[in-house]
Amino acid sequence: MNVVRFQVKPEFKDVIVSKFAEFERPSGYQMGRLVQTGEFTYCSVGEWDNQESLINARPAMIGFLDSVRHMLEEISPELGVTDPVSGPVVQEQ
Repeated sequence: MNVVRFQVKPEFKDVIVSKFAEFERPSGYQMGRLVQTGEFTYCSVGEWDNQESLINARPAMIGFLDSVRHMLEEISPELGVTDPVSGPVVQEQ
């Protein structure tokens, strides 16, 4: 599973959801969610067949990020415009 936190520039708030809807899903991508956590903040959550599928999809995900990077606010100098994490699911309900 991967989770990416980001903040959208106000002028792109209405555009970002459609950009995520247009993203071509890589092989091994099971499902995704885009969660609005604040007025301009979001988390993208992706579920994958396995860790290898996620690793193989990184070039496509970086390409997508490059296409929307101008729409995002810098979170911090250390993080840049995204705060990504990933790992295996260890418990489900």
